[in-house]
Amino acid sequence: MPVNNTIITSTSNPLVQQARSLRQRKGRDEAGLFLVEGIHPVGEAVESGWEIDSVFYTEDILASRFGSDLISKASNKLQSVSSRVLESLSEKDNPQGIIAVVHKKTASLSDIAVLNCGVAVVSPQDPGNVGTILRTLDAVAADGLFLLDGGVDPYHPTSVRASMGALFWKPIVQTSFRELMDWSHQHGVQLIATSAHAEMDYRAFKPGPRWILILGSEQKGLDHGQIEACDAAISVPMRGRSSSLNLAVAAAVLLYQFLA
Repeated sequence: MPVNNTIITSTSNPLVQQARSLRQRKGRDEAGLFLVEGIHPVGEAVESGWEIDSVFYTEDILASRFGSDLISKASNKLQSVSSRVLESLSEKDNPQGIIAVVHKKTASLSDIAVLNCGVAVVSPQDPGNVGTILRTLDAVAADGLFLLDGGVDPYHPTSVRASMGALFWKPIVQTSFRELMDWSHQHGVQLIATSAHAEMDYRAFKPGPRWILILGSEQKGLDHGQIEACDAAISVPMRGRSSSLNLAVAAAVLLYQFLA
């Protein structure tokens, strides 16, 4: 989108309506675009070199030096909008004055040239968990996230927001459990299942040089066949009445155990 000095004040503007449609998965899938909200996440999208379609901003964003610098970097994609229009696009109660429309990237197993460690989740249902796991992967310098057998859209606004920009630096591969298993055997990557019923305490386990941690969905976990298909299975002991940890918390505990 070229620079446009005209301020959009109508929520019925076609550009605004198209952007608003990206709040739904159908709109994202059809357009191949997604929304990125907030100064820091938009900044990460720009710095990472992802293709930016457009940037909606309010004049308030220019009050901060970081915001002003960010606007200058995306100068050929800008569209000024009123606060009311930005609020119609935002999922936050107090939007930061900037929302970008970004082109999605697809990655496949064949794109993964080097992998030392990563996380795979089977059919995750909570977009916040997916984004938080991405953020943790970045924090520990792990290599990527694998989403297996469907589940939530990693470009859901909640996932994008929870990743705090890590989405733009860590590859996300959407594939099947079977395809990941075949790929791991071909490339010498150890698959480590997580299960409340596994006998091996995670603190006593030492992964191999290349590995992927496999987690089940929030509701069902891994089934028996999936656990058996992995090279090892570990558990996190539960001392209280809770039977399991939140998915993203469990991933963080294990990643820090193996990579700290």
